[in-house]
Amino acid sequence: MSDPNKPQDKPKIIIDSDWKAEAQREKERLAKEATETSGEAGAGAAGLPQADFAGLVNVLAMQALVSLGGMRGPGGQPYPANPEIAKYHIDLLEVLEAKTKPSLTPEEKRMIDLTLYELRMRYVQVVGSATGIGGMEG
Repeated sequence: MSDPNKPQDKPKIIIDSDWKAEAQREKERLAKEATETSGEAGAGAAGLPQADFAGLVNVLAMQALVSLGGMRGPGGQPYPANPEIAKYHIDLLEVLEAKTKPSLTPEEKRMIDLTLYELRMRYVQVVGSATGIGGMEG
């Protein structure tokens, strides 16, 4: 039996300062790798681009272009034009522009202005050709 008055033999803890330094270096290396990886892959783990204003504008513009018949499907056949849906996506871009106008950088402002201009011109061409108004008659 052990005597409660007798001091117990406790294991001695030896702290190796080299181990601490190695752990710190490993921590810094892992943090650096994580930073580099996140910079390369953007926001998405699957290699998707970083979510930003330009990406949002591009998604809406692409939807409008598809609806204007400006894209081809996997078989090479053009998607049929649907001016109503195209106008809806153009209108969404206009709402985005109006709501974000005070905080846009000059590059973002230029990008959304140009995108809207191009989509509106394309819309007028598609609607005009569908109604016979857009062509020159001689």
